[in-house]
Amino acid sequence: MKTAQEWIEELKLERHPEGGWFRLCYASDILVTPEGFPSPRPLMTVIYYLLESGDFSALHRLRQDEMWHFYAGSPLTVHTLDSDGTYFPATLGENGLFQFTVKGGTVFGATVDAPDSCALVACTVSPGFDYDDFELPSREELLAAFPAQRGLIVRLTRQSSFAV
Repeated sequence: MKTAQEWIEELKLERHPEGGWFRLCYASDILVTPEGFPSPRPLMTVIYYLLESGDFSALHRLRQDEMWHFYAGSPLTVHTLDSDGTYFPATLGENGLFQFTVKGGTVFGATVDAPDSCALVACTVSPGFDYDDFELPSREELLAAFPAQRGLIVRLTRQSSFAV
Protein backbone atom coordinates (compact mmCIF):
# COMPACT_ATOMS: atom_id res chain seq x y z
CA MET A 1 0.00 0.00 0.00
CA LYS A 2 1.29 3.48 -0.84
CA THR A 3 1.97 5.93 1.94
CA ALA A 4 0.06 9.18 2.29
CA GLN A 5 3.14 11.11 1.16
CA GLU A 6 3.45 8.96 -1.97
CA TRP A 7 -0.22 9.62 -2.88
CA ILE A 8 0.17 13.36 -2.14
CA GLU A 9 3.18 13.61 -4.45
CA GLU A 10 1.83 11.35 -7.21
CA LEU A 11 -1.58 13.04 -7.39
CA LYS A 12 -0.23 16.55 -6.66
CA LEU A 13 -2.60 17.03 -3.73
CA GLU A 14 -2.79 20.20 -1.63
CA ARG A 15 -4.17 20.85 1.85
CA HIS A 16 -7.95 21.12 2.09
CA PRO A 17 -9.51 23.77 4.38
CA GLU A 18 -11.61 21.12 6.18
CA GLY A 19 -8.57 18.83 6.70
CA GLY A 20 -6.92 16.23 4.52
CA TRP A 21 -5.53 16.68 1.01
CA PHE A 22 -7.27 17.20 -2.34
CA ARG A 23 -7.05 18.08 -6.02
CA LEU A 24 -9.80 18.91 -8.46
CA CYS A 25 -9.59 16.25 -11.17
CA TYR A 26 -12.75 17.02 -13.17
CA ALA A 27 -15.16 19.89 -13.72
CA SER A 28 -17.86 19.55 -16.36
CA ASP A 29 -17.84 22.08 -19.21
CA ILE A 30 -21.64 22.09 -19.01
CA LEU A 31 -22.85 24.90 -16.76
CA VAL A 32 -26.21 24.90 -14.99
CA THR A 33 -27.95 27.40 -12.71
CA PRO A 34 -30.17 25.35 -10.41
CA GLU A 35 -33.10 27.02 -8.72
CA GLY A 36 -31.93 28.81 -5.58
CA PHE A 37 -28.27 29.00 -6.65
CA PRO A 38 -26.89 32.52 -7.19
CA SER A 39 -24.79 31.73 -10.27
CA PRO A 40 -23.95 28.95 -12.73
CA ARG A 41 -22.13 25.82 -11.57
CA PRO A 42 -20.47 23.03 -13.54
CA LEU A 43 -22.92 20.16 -13.94
CA MET A 44 -20.52 18.04 -11.84
CA THR A 45 -17.09 18.26 -10.18
CA VAL A 46 -14.83 15.50 -8.84
CA ILE A 47 -11.88 15.71 -6.47
CA TYR A 48 -9.33 13.24 -5.21
CA TYR A 49 -9.39 13.38 -1.41
CA LEU A 50 -6.83 11.80 0.89
CA LEU A 51 -7.26 11.63 4.65
CA GLU A 52 -4.68 10.39 7.14
CA SER A 53 -5.37 8.88 10.54
CA GLY A 54 -4.67 11.55 13.14
CA ASP A 55 -6.36 14.14 10.90
CA PHE A 56 -10.06 14.54 10.12
CA SER A 57 -12.43 16.13 7.68
CA ALA A 58 -14.09 18.75 9.89
CA LEU A 59 -17.87 18.84 10.13
CA HIS A 60 -19.16 20.95 7.27
CA ARG A 61 -22.17 21.27 4.99
CA LEU A 62 -22.66 21.61 1.24
CA ARG A 63 -25.74 22.84 -0.55
CA GLN A 64 -25.38 19.98 -3.06
CA ASP A 65 -25.27 16.21 -2.76
CA GLU A 66 -21.76 14.73 -2.50
CA MET A 67 -20.96 11.13 -3.40
CA TRP A 68 -17.87 9.55 -1.84
CA HIS A 69 -16.07 6.77 -3.78
CA PHE A 70 -13.49 4.59 -2.00
CA TYR A 71 -10.26 3.91 -3.95
CA ALA A 72 -7.46 2.69 -1.68
CA GLY A 73 -6.09 2.44 1.83
CA SER A 74 -7.74 1.93 5.20
CA PRO A 75 -11.47 2.11 5.83
CA LEU A 76 -12.83 5.62 6.24
CA THR A 77 -15.99 6.63 8.10
CA VAL A 78 -18.19 9.47 6.89
CA HIS A 79 -20.05 10.86 9.93
CA THR A 80 -23.39 12.55 9.13
CA LEU A 81 -25.84 14.60 11.20
CA ASP A 82 -29.20 15.20 9.58
CA SER A 83 -31.29 18.30 10.29
CA ASP A 84 -32.83 16.83 13.46
CA GLY A 85 -29.43 15.71 14.80
CA THR A 86 -29.70 12.02 13.95
CA TYR A 87 -26.20 10.58 13.67
CA PHE A 88 -25.34 8.07 10.94
CA PRO A 89 -21.83 6.68 10.32
CA ALA A 90 -21.07 5.15 6.91
CA THR A 91 -17.86 3.12 6.59
CA LEU A 92 -16.22 2.98 3.18
CA GLY A 93 -13.56 0.46 2.20
CA GLU A 94 -13.09 -3.28 2.19
CA ASN A 95 -15.86 -4.98 4.20
CA GLY A 96 -17.88 -1.77 3.95
CA LEU A 97 -19.37 0.42 1.25
CA PHE A 98 -17.50 1.51 -1.85
CA GLN A 99 -19.63 4.60 -2.32
CA PHE A 100 -21.87 6.70 -0.13
CA THR A 101 -23.91 9.84 -0.84
CA VAL A 102 -24.31 12.71 1.59
CA LYS A 103 -27.50 14.62 0.82
CA GLY A 104 -27.18 18.38 0.39
CA GLY A 105 -27.73 20.33 3.61
CA THR A 106 -26.43 17.48 5.81
CA VAL A 107 -23.61 18.20 8.27
CA PHE A 108 -20.78 15.72 7.76
CA GLY A 109 -17.11 14.98 8.32
CA ALA A 110 -14.82 11.97 8.05
CA THR A 111 -12.14 9.98 9.86
CA VAL A 112 -9.77 7.17 8.93
CA ASP A 113 -10.50 4.10 11.04
CA ALA A 114 -7.05 2.45 11.32
CA PRO A 115 -4.09 4.07 13.10
CA ASP A 116 -0.98 5.02 11.09
CA SER A 117 -2.79 4.80 7.76
CA CYS A 118 -4.65 6.80 5.13
CA ALA A 119 -7.62 6.51 2.80
CA LEU A 120 -7.85 7.72 -0.78
CA VAL A 121 -11.32 8.53 -2.07
CA ALA A 122 -12.95 10.67 -4.72
CA CYS A 123 -15.81 13.05 -4.02
CA THR A 124 -18.33 13.88 -6.74
CA VAL A 125 -20.51 16.96 -6.27
CA SER A 126 -23.52 17.77 -8.43
CA PRO A 127 -24.21 20.49 -9.33
CA GLY A 128 -20.49 21.16 -9.16
CA PHE A 129 -18.71 22.47 -6.09
CA ASP A 130 -18.30 26.18 -5.48
CA TYR A 131 -16.98 27.67 -2.22
CA ASP A 132 -20.17 29.78 -2.08
CA ASP A 133 -22.01 26.49 -1.37
CA PHE A 134 -19.59 25.37 1.40
CA GLU A 135 -20.24 26.05 5.08
CA LEU A 136 -17.86 25.20 7.92
CA PRO A 137 -19.94 25.93 11.04
CA SER A 138 -18.11 26.76 14.24
CA ARG A 139 -18.01 24.32 17.12
CA GLU A 140 -20.30 26.67 19.06
CA GLU A 141 -22.88 26.79 16.25
CA LEU A 142 -22.93 23.01 15.97
CA LEU A 143 -23.16 22.49 19.75
CA ALA A 144 -26.11 24.89 19.89
CA ALA A 145 -27.87 23.07 17.03
CA PHE A 146 -27.02 19.49 18.09
CA PRO A 147 -26.26 19.40 21.85
CA ALA A 148 -26.81 15.62 22.03
CA GLN A 149 -23.86 15.11 19.63
CA ARG A 150 -21.29 16.96 21.76
CA GLY A 151 -18.64 14.20 21.61
CA LEU A 152 -18.71 13.96 17.83
CA ILE A 153 -18.76 17.75 17.41
CA VAL A 154 -15.77 18.31 19.69
CA ARG A 155 -13.88 15.50 17.94
CA LEU A 156 -14.58 16.76 14.39
CA THR A 157 -14.23 20.54 14.72
CA ARG A 158 -11.24 22.81 15.10
CA GLN A 159 -11.01 25.87 17.32
CA SER A 160 -9.99 28.18 14.47
CA SER A 161 -12.51 29.02 11.77
CA PHE A 162 -12.09 28.86 8.01
CA ALA A 163 -12.65 31.83 5.74
CA VAL A 164 -12.80 31.43 1.99
